[in-house]
Amino acid sequence: MPARSKARKRALDVLFEAEAQGVAPSVALARRVDAADPPVNDYTVTLVEGVTAHRERIDELLATYARGWTLERMPAVDRNVLRLGAYELLVGDVPAEVVLDEATSLVAELSTDESPDFVHGLLGRLRDLGLTLAP
Repeated sequence: MPARSKARKRALDVLFEAEAQGVAPSVALARRVDAADPPVNDYTVTLVEGVTAHRERIDELLATYARGWTLERMPAVDRNVLRLGAYELLVGDVPAEVVLDEATSLVAELSTDESPDFVHGLLGRLRDLGLTLAP
């Protein structure tokens, strides 16, 4: 698995863990960094910190453009993959097709049978709208 794919998976683990335990993502990230098993690379830190810093805007966009789902009703894995994907899309450092492929792969592996189409569709809408993190 490529390094950035591993970093995305680890960032998802941190975000999912933080949500499940009711702690801030920074707390879950610090635990992972301290444990260093497996080691946390810089891109994982960038993703978690970026999602955390822009979570209000990301959640606003996801809630606005999700069809038939509220954030609260989405499976936790899907919700956090969407946050990661939206952050990467809206920052623009990674080609959009890579973001969509990576997000779709994560939910295909970890979530429901319907999740890949839902995640790909929602992130695709964000991509097509050319949105940014600025309100």
